[in-house]
Amino acid sequence: MLRHAFSRILGHTEDRIGLAILLAALALFVAQPAFAHGFKIGALEIGHPWARMTPAGAKVGGGYLSVTNKGTTPDTLVSATAEVADHAEIHEMSVTDGVMKMRMLKDGVVIPAGGEIKLAPGGFHLMLIGLKQPLKQGETFKGTLTFEKAGTVDVVFKIEGMGGPKASEGSMDGAGHDAHSGHEGTSAPMTMPMPSN
Repeated sequence: MLRHAFSRILGHTEDRIGLAILLAALALFVAQPAFAHGFKIGALEIGHPWARMTPAGAKVGGGYLSVTNKGTTPDTLVSATAEVADHAEIHEMSVTDGVMKMRMLKDGVVIPAGGEIKLAPGGFHLMLIGLKQPLKQGETFKGTLTFEKAGTVDVVFKIEGMGGPKASEGSMDGAGHDAHSGHEGTSAPMTMPMPSN
């Protein structure tokens, strides 16, 4: 009788442990996309597409992400779309002799074989032109990225605060897209003096 009672308790304990393990594994599986926020097409891995929140009335915004090429041949990001904008362009921002310059990259940006590019504030980025609404922190929007070889992939951009996903990272965060007021809707290079330290 005692043996029977012990086996019933042990059996229930094993069932509970098994159920707990199953639930924990399921929770990790379900939660993974929320933590990962990445996309893949062919040999390319797209990491954390995001955009910075914009004030009401802003006509332009910036889109950022990373692309890792796990393949043996280079590929090129040639275009992008965003449902929140009339169109998107690939731009590069640089500073020469204290002057910030921005230009559209008509031929896109190359992702070297076995390499990575980062579209981030102060460098390569997606210029979202003709915003249809303000970009509000915590919201998301759909977009596409088109690569010369890999093709087109659907992505989701997460809208972050002014500091971005990691406020401590990113050079020239303050320059961002607030500086685009005279740049809206054009593809011409833009220059503006950088504040001296």
